[in-house]
Amino acid sequence: MSMLSPWLNPPLVELLRQRGHAWLLQGPSGLGQYELALALAATWLCEQPTGQGACGHCGSCHAIEVRTHADLCVLMPEVAMMELGWPLDEKSQADIDDKKRKPSKEIRVEAMREAVGFAQRTSARGRGKVVLVYPAERMNSITANALLKTLEEPVGDVRFVLASEAAWQLLPTIRSRCIGFTLPWPAAEQGQAWLVEHGVAANDASALLRAAGGRPSDALRQARAGGSPKAWSLLPKAMARGDVAALADQAPAQAIDALQKLCHDLMAVGQGAAPRFFEPADLPPAPTGIALARWSKSLANAARTAEHPFNAGLMLEALVSEARTTLHSSPRRP
Repeated sequence: MSMLSPWLNPPLVELLRQRGHAWLLQGPSGLGQYELALALAATWLCEQPTGQGACGHCGSCHAIEVRTHADLCVLMPEVAMMELGWPLDEKSQADIDDKKRKPSKEIRVEAMREAVGFAQRTSARGRGKVVLVYPAERMNSITANALLKTLEEPVGDVRFVLASEAAWQLLPTIRSRCIGFTLPWPAAEQGQAWLVEHGVAANDASALLRAAGGRPSDALRQARAGGSPKAWSLLPKAMARGDVAALADQAPAQAIDALQKLCHDLMAVGQGAAPRFFEPADLPPAPTGIALARWSKSLANAARTAEHPFNAGLMLEALVSEARTTLHSSPRRP
């Protein structure tokens, strides 16, 4: 089994002391919800568990490592399953391979129904069964209601662990039937050291962590995608110039995320607070609060269609044009 990120070891120990049948691990993206959920499931199923976690070398741990454990049911959108190395069922894989449909971005109700059947079967290894749901907010209403029925009337020796990056989107009835646990934020030094351990240059770790708002996993993803701290620091003034090239290598969803961070920091500065994602010297003067509020709302609307824009190039041009207009509105007076 892979080693847990250092800020997740204390939460794992705390969770292992609790008793129940359903847990909800929640918090912003990039803190390790999936990683912690899998470590929790592995410990429950481990043949030689300790108070610190799974042993990492028994047959159960090996089965999880190679994604073949008979007593672990993983519920994810198909895109997440493929990204994290979990196999799809034969029919789904065949449909995707034959281009009959694209991998789902939601947790399909068919998969949830299979999980309900899984929960009712006898444990293969005799240590109970676990259903892991991630990201839990990707359940649609039909899927969520299918899970709710099982959470209300759990059958046999089965435990559920839901991991979410947007727990407020879950049904209140699902949240109320789970033991809630909010993941801790790692210290900056912890996050930087972890990034360096994963191959990020020491000189870049601090800037990338700041650009990710202190979320190490998001910072690592940005680094592996070729994110440059220098380019990030130049982004605000590039937007003020209307330079589309500064976002040309990003998908619309990534571009909108970057602009939302810029808008957030300008709002913070306008209210006398410190920016979170950019260095103060990298920011242009804060526009009026009304202009920033309008921009924030527009970006939120754009995010709803970012995954399937009619024309990605035109969308980027429109985003940059709006950013330039906002940044050139009358700045807030001190």
